[in-house]
Amino acid sequence: QSTLLSEKLTQMMEWASKRSVIRMNGDKFRRFVKAPPRNYSVVIMFTALQPQRQCGVCRQADEEFQVLANSWRYSSAFTNKVFFASVDFDEGSDVFQMLSMNSAPTFLHFPSKGKPRRSDTYELQVRGFAAEQLARWVADRTDVQIRVIRPPNYAGPLLLGFLLAVIGGLAYLRRHNLEFLFNKNVWAFSALCFVLIMTSGQMWNHIRGPPYAHKNPSTGQVSYIHGSSQAQFVAETHIVLLFNAAITMGMVLLCEAATSDMDIGKRKIMCVAGIGLVMLFFSWLLSIFRAKYHGYPYSFLMG
Repeated sequence: QSTLLSEKLTQMMEWASKRSVIRMNGDKFRRFVKAPPRNYSVVIMFTALQPQRQCGVCRQADEEFQVLANSWRYSSAFTNKVFFASVDFDEGSDVFQMLSMNSAPTFLHFPSKGKPRRSDTYELQVRGFAAEQLARWVADRTDVQIRVIRPPNYAGPLLLGFLLAVIGGLAYLRRHNLEFLFNKNVWAFSALCFVLIMTSGQMWNHIRGPPYAHKNPSTGQVSYIHGSSQAQFVAETHIVLLFNAAITMGMVLLCEAATSDMDIGKRKIMCVAGIGLVMLFFSWLLSIFRAKYHGYPYSFLMG
């Protein structure tokens, strides 16, 4: 037993020294994860990265999983207590069948002692697949604290610098006529865009890192709206932003119809268009709310 355990640990350490995320097939999974003896935990990402699987979420999750595994592998606190591995459907479909798994990506923790519990399955739809969220889950399951270290990303600072340069260039070109800086419509539009972005859930996406959408591997059906009130997809925030913007546009048209000096015909058209936008998109927005908050009793136009 001790000799076999030592051999397994040595092999796992050798693989981990070459790749932070150990690639496993059915044979490796059965020998190094399922079969005793084992005194180490294994965190496995079950995925489908081959192009024909068309799993964009799998690629995004894989990038975050690699960040987490690299942070642990090159940490001064690295030990043989926890290993990170992945099983691709096309390399280990028998493992998927063994575990009755029909969706990817899925993260499972196999503890050093005993069988995996319900809490050893990561709640991807609720928590997202950001490396920081995965690290908290790993710490909860293994007591191993991993400080996530990301490679430097210069895209944000470069984009900000470019934006500031454009604004500075426009201000310089119009330095003799800066009245546009005091235009209330410009500031109102900018503030409105900021409010719409924040209220649609973009900050939640930034913190949690949810998938763009979810594709059911069995039926191929793509879901853009998450069925739970505790989570959301990136596509969902875009839809909500669009609906809120349309409702806002309807309110603006109604205000303009009431206060404008235009002829009565145009004001009537603006009024009808405004009422239509508000009623239609508010109804759609309420239907999304009802779909996420099951049992909500109220509806408008659409059930």
